Amino acid sequence: MQETEATESNAAEIAFRTNLDISHIIPDWLQPLWDLFAPYPGLLTLLLIVVAYLTGKFLKIAITRSIMKLVKRTSNKVDGHLVEYLTRPLVLTTVTLALMLAVTAFKLPLTVHDASLSILATVLLFSWLRAGLSTARILLEVVSSNQHRFEIVQERTIPVFDMTIKILLVGMAAYIFLLIWGINPTAWLASAGVIGIAVGFGARDTLANLFSGISIIVDAPYKIGDYIVLDSGERGKVTSLGMRSTRLLTRDDIEITIPNGLIANAKIVNESGGPWVKHRIRIPVGAAYGSDVDEVCKVLEEVATSHPEVVKVPAPRVRMRSLGNSSLDFELLAWIGHPQLRGRIRHDLLMNVYKAFKQHGIEIPFPQTDIHLRSTPEKD
Repeated sequence: MQETEATESNAAEIAFRTNLDISHIIPDWLQPLWDLFAPYPGLLTLLLIVVAYLTGKFLKIAITRSIMKLVKRTSNKVDGHLVEYLTRPLVLTTVTLALMLAVTAFKLPLTVHDASLSILATVLLFSWLRAGLSTARILLEVVSSNQHRFEIVQERTIPVFDMTIKILLVGMAAYIFLLIWGINPTAWLASAGVIGIAVGFGARDTLANLFSGISIIVDAPYKIGDYIVLDSGERGKVTSLGMRSTRLLTRDDIEITIPNGLIANAKIVNESGGPWVKHRIRIPVGAAYGSDVDEVCKVLEEVATSHPEVVKVPAPRVRMRSLGNSSLDFELLAWIGHPQLRGRIRHDLLMNVYKAFKQHGIEIPFPQTDIHLRSTPEKD
């Protein structure tokens, strides 16, 4: 059974390599012209290159004009790049095919003949692979711009699709490359499987981070520019979201690189999430018993409203939280534009609350403890 499969695989390779010789595609009406120039391979090669180059240029111009007419209404630069990437290999393709025809005319030894055809086919393969990779990237950008039609392809999921398409295209190109050079792909695939298992065990942490990066990009618990807090204590602004790690810029202007494997299993608090980027700060304030509670609320609201970096909508508000042991406990609630401004604005508000309370004669109490000493009668 294995011998039969090997024989069939070798036969497929031989058939593929035989098809590299494209001299049999010459139409019958051109055969007399071919026979006329065949004794002069140098002249035939030059003639073939000139004709192929002109044919490629004509095809490129015709196809470009036809496609541009279809996408003219969109007036999008991406469409122009897409047409360029699709038509760029056309001239090289026609010239390469002409050279493959010319190889037959030189009557080279079989080994040199096969090697020459394989080299030309490899050049053609890598040319279209490069065009395919560039075209795939442009197509993803076009599709992601139409999110109402293709919801799954968005700006945050483009890296996942881009990597998947690259792996598929490179894998197909590698398979065809092996066929071009007469190498049995089955044996290489089996070897790649064994090597893949060994690499998987050796780089399991890297692979875990890679797959975690894919899940983070797809699930999108945060995006670049968000201010996040991890349950391990790290907090900062997301500056980079890669396939292997995420980078945070802390308030100390220190960049932290965290493996995606750790983030995927952590509790993430996205302080920039929700309906807006604004962040609410809470400032507890105590007032002495006997204070005018209405005046306290008014003073606190005025302090928050007068600060230039406290947003007006939603408006600041004050809530009385409890009757404490030594104070009336209030809480000033105010919204700020970005979470990273929390420390500085909190400092400003506390300073201003203290000054405003002092100005209005509102006492800020401090814990006091009364000690009663009980005397005992002396014994005779």
